[in-house]
Amino acid sequence: MPEMRIGLDIMGGDYAPQAPLEGVRLAYKELPENNKFILIGDEPVISAYLDEHGMSRDRCEIVHTTDVIEMGESPTKAMTQKQNSSILVGLKMLKAGTIDVFMSAGNTGAVYVAALYTVKAIEGIMRPSITSIIPKEHGGFGIILDIGANADCKPEVLLQFGILGSLYAKYVYGIEDPKVGLLNIGSEPEKGNLLTQAAYPLFENTNKLHFIGNVEGYDFFNDKADVIVCDGFTGNIVLKTAETIYQIMKKRGLTDEYFDRYDYEDYGGTPILGINKPVMIGHGVSTPHAFLNMIKMGINVSESKLIDNIKQAFELEHQHG
Repeated sequence: MPEMRIGLDIMGGDYAPQAPLEGVRLAYKELPENNKFILIGDEPVISAYLDEHGMSRDRCEIVHTTDVIEMGESPTKAMTQKQNSSILVGLKMLKAGTIDVFMSAGNTGAVYVAALYTVKAIEGIMRPSITSIIPKEHGGFGIILDIGANADCKPEVLLQFGILGSLYAKYVYGIEDPKVGLLNIGSEPEKGNLLTQAAYPLFENTNKLHFIGNVEGYDFFNDKADVIVCDGFTGNIVLKTAETIYQIMKKRGLTDEYFDRYDYEDYGGTPILGINKPVMIGHGVSTPHAFLNMIKMGINVSESKLIDNIKQAFELEHQHG
């Protein structure tokens, strides 16, 4: 099997560097030897951890960085002032082709902005998107996008989110003909705000996806749609509401087979859809188990040829205007 070079931001996340390093150790033990880990961050700390746990330097390479972009920092300010941060160095390596995938649980805005600055958006894509998944009551889950990267959107951007989400569902999750819905306050085409009213006919008149019309909040939990599209402002509120309900149940000691599927640790991370190479973003509070699953998902995204398929779809769209 060909070598997979996995670049990891060891300094990103609320529990860094310990949680990322422990996640790498889990992956090191579980994944085949063709997976090589490029650990980006504070060399003395990483080196001491590898030595302590007997992890071979043949599979674990260290790239030393001196700057750390903190969670609350302005992404654009950090980009200019912290050129030697683990995020920026990792993304530059991805652009140069010295790693195959980059992943971080650090400052989401900084990863997104730095990815646009270095790896860049695929030609024809206006605004790359960040996604999440919401479990469905009777099994499986739906994909929601955008979840916060793009608070304000044009109708054409929502349509592109629909195409990106559809390709993601097909090539990474194996859903052959994903059903795409537009999140709204009613199912009728004329319902909604100015954005959704303008977006509806764009969805209706494209052959790039299987559009099933408007969907409402309760449709996240049934089988009506596989992909639900909304602006990042709305998507972020939906996601944080769902996460909070799960956390409240957990604090109260309420266990339920359905709600247990809301545990972000089991999903690990999500790709930025619409940029030229695989970049995975993890939850800020990622644990070692979450990092392990983000690594697995990053490998899956890379091997699925998702990005090649997105490029092909948008190249054709670009040619046809």
